[in-house]
Amino acid sequence: MSLPRFHRPPRRPHAWLWALLLSQLLVAALWWRFGWRLGLPVMIASHLPLWWGVLWPQSRLYGPVLTRLPVEDRRVWLTIDDGPSADTRAILDLLDAHGARATFFLVGDRARARPDDAREIVRRGHGIGNHSAGHPQAWFWALGPRTMAGEIERGQEALRAITGVKPHWFRAVVGMANPFVSAPLKRLGLARVAWSARGYDGVGASPERVVRRIAGQLSPGAIVLLHEGGAATRSVETIALLLERMRAEDYRTVLPEQL
Repeated sequence: MSLPRFHRPPRRPHAWLWALLLSQLLVAALWWRFGWRLGLPVMIASHLPLWWGVLWPQSRLYGPVLTRLPVEDRRVWLTIDDGPSADTRAILDLLDAHGARATFFLVGDRARARPDDAREIVRRGHGIGNHSAGHPQAWFWALGPRTMAGEIERGQEALRAITGVKPHWFRAVVGMANPFVSAPLKRLGLARVAWSARGYDGVGASPERVVRRIAGQLSPGAIVLLHEGGAATRSVETIALLLERMRAEDYRTVLPEQL
């Protein structure tokens, strides 16, 4: 399949650096002219947008990020993070039973541990995306340029080698992307994906509560965030309930490559 027009890898991955340098030159000038009473609060304020760009998953400060699909009918993009896992086969069976398609954002090291599950995702007609090599959820947002590039590049190579498919989509771990994400995405031709509907299924919420939250955010083109595996994630139950709810509300799934 050809890539849709909204597949947008970063074009200028270092543009943020010029904005930072100019802002700090302004801070230095104000500090020199008016002293710390003005310079300090201006310096703090100048850094707030940079932190917002890291902590807000939908922020486009450091590069393009897709948050919904450009469709007007009741189609949504199901995305499932953190696999493959022991739940993968059961999830695939559920999707098949409902005639649904999803993109699985896979962790490279986990795909190496469960290569048959990763290949089965592709065999059954679903998409795969890059979700880093090792899923360092506690510190992904703080990785430096070399380590960040290694996480993304090793994840990409693992998935390509195992499945024979080159991922075109990337999701940051926990959704947080610092300024060093964009350069490797540009080199690899990856577009970053966030979401517009989530139910916090990874924090121990009941499947009913997760589906209720997601259902309240469904709309044409929504990108739905789900997870598989993990002690707190009842992924098979949650996805089964969600697919039933979507069927009742006449929502269908679509992969972006189909648009």
